[in-house]
Amino acid sequence: MKTFQCGTIVPGCEWHTRSDNEADIVARTVDHLRQTHGETTIRPSTVEQIKAHISDEQDAA
Repeated sequence: MKTFQCGTIVPGCEWHTRSDNEADIVARTVDHLRQTHGETTIRPSTVEQIKAHISDEQDAA
């Protein structure tokens, strides 16, 4: 299981998500950034940041 913490790219945000699939995590995070943080444009560099901060759940514990 992989996990992502939004606070790794948006300081202070406690939202997180988990999935076996990295693409699901990226899609959920992009939706979260749009809905919660008001992002209208998701740049490729943002997607790369998301991917760089995805970790295996046992690593996050």
